[in-house]
Amino acid sequence: IALPIEPQGSLRDVDQDGGEDTGVIVFAIAYWDNTWGDPFLEERDQSGGGWSTAYASTRISDDPEQLREVVGGKYLIYAPDDEQNFPEGFGADGLLFTEDDPIVSIPQGYSVVNLDVSPFEFDRSRQQIIDLIEPESSALTDFSDLSFTEAFDAMIDKMRREYAFTEYKGINWDAISAKYRDRFVQADANDDERLYLDTLGEIIWGLPDGHINIGPFGAYRDEFFRRVGNGIGLSIRETDDQHAYAVFVAEGSPADDEGIQVGAEILAINGIPIADYISRVRPYTETFSTPHNRRLGQERYATRFADDVTSVEVTYQNQGDDEPTTVSVDTLQEFDSYLFSFGASPQSGFELPVEYEILPSGYVIASITSFFDNRVLTVQLWERMIQQVKEQDVPGLIIDMRENGGGNGFLADQLTAYFFNEPLIVGYRGEYSKELDEFFFDPRGVQQLYLPAEDLRYDGPVVVLVGPDCASACERFAYNLTLQDRAAIIGYYPTAGLGGGVEDFVMPLDMTIRFTVSRSVDPDGNIHIESNGVAPTIKVPVTRESLFATGDPVLETAIDYLNDAN
Repeated sequence: IALPIEPQGSLRDVDQDGGEDTGVIVFAIAYWDNTWGDPFLEERDQSGGGWSTAYASTRISDDPEQLREVVGGKYLIYAPDDEQNFPEGFGADGLLFTEDDPIVSIPQGYSVVNLDVSPFEFDRSRQQIIDLIEPESSALTDFSDLSFTEAFDAMIDKMRREYAFTEYKGINWDAISAKYRDRFVQADANDDERLYLDTLGEIIWGLPDGHINIGPFGAYRDEFFRRVGNGIGLSIRETDDQHAYAVFVAEGSPADDEGIQVGAEILAINGIPIADYISRVRPYTETFSTPHNRRLGQERYATRFADDVTSVEVTYQNQGDDEPTTVSVDTLQEFDSYLFSFGASPQSGFELPVEYEILPSGYVIASITSFFDNRVLTVQLWERMIQQVKEQDVPGLIIDMRENGGGNGFLADQLTAYFFNEPLIVGYRGEYSKELDEFFFDPRGVQQLYLPAEDLRYDGPVVVLVGPDCASACERFAYNLTLQDRAAIIGYYPTAGLGGGVEDFVMPLDMTIRFTVSRSVDPDGNIHIESNGVAPTIKVPVTRESLFATGDPVLETAIDYLNDAN
């Protein structure tokens, strides 16, 4: 960075002598994305404002007693003359710019101040190399060099302290340790990597949180094939009243050979009534935060079988049949039915983060495919859509969030601000503080909507389409639009119920575990998304008719709603 001879900025008198001096300009070198507005940083670019707490030349405290105070790193300062002063230490209180700071005179011009030495060092070199400091809390925790047992103990200790929903979900970490620790001891004694991996997976996939997971999947690929690799070419789905139907039958599959047709009601598997059978299924390699998402996972795995299961008994009744038929169906390794059970086609990678089109009804439908994509591009596309909707006086906007798996929560929040005319507090976030040894909610860490320019606000009717694959940041978007009844939320099911932020850590054999470390709450301090999801304000019933509809009943319901609203 080439510095100007004389910089722009506010002069601050920081010598604490009670007099009125010209003062100095104090800079921290920091990295920010210029996501919104003109080429100058604004409030939204800085996540609400304030000085940089990460990826800056200054080191910022995470300690609640000194939260967001500068405790080290480097400042760049500019003195307009040689009569200005600056602290050369933190003083007895350990805080900068307070009355007990020791003060020193500084020369005119630029100086780089090293706050990590005592007294501070003032460097006038013409060329400087200044590191941007990653916050300590962002460092990856790595247990990979420990034994299996040591790493397990460290994992349990970490999750016991830092997992965001231990009490809320009733998780007993001591009981988990007592149940599984001997397996890790045995894995160490026998150098048994498979026992270690399988036990670790059993623990992680048994936790009731859809944010929690373990990878890479390749470590479990062979075990996945062994446990659930066989199928019969059949996918099923339940209705709201727990009737199950064949929604996919692979051509030439064993299910097809035995006469099972798409639309057949599946009444029992291995003599167990289908609703009970589904309830007994334990999905492999998946975690869930909500009962409805778990049930959908159980439906997916209800027609998956271990590789030593050669046949299963299925009782079904095709449409038009007078009575049920029970058949023995051979199994084979197939995944067409498994992949179909996930519903929507996987994204191709060519999708833009925001896509939109006008419908024959005159309404515009916009899809936000992800909050992980390029933020500048996402905002530019979003604002272009809003501008066109306003310019063409579109009578209603449908936002399809059904396949949005989350991403940047702040971005999700701020895109909803385009539908409000006043700034709103939408929630808070708490995280574990090692200094306090408890969860801490910083009152300044409010989650707030910052309004865009007035000509970018849309005040027409809005519908948000949701489903069980709308997760994490997607759910924040949907929740925000329930405030002030700003939008109708329409779908078959609530969202995924993933209400927090995540962190990764590394275990032996390069296994990475992700778990929830921040707890999101509503403006009243209540846990609102985790384990609940955002429920539709208008629920579309899951019936036999909707399962086999040729159109999109959820979208059709949204259009009907907007017709009534207009």
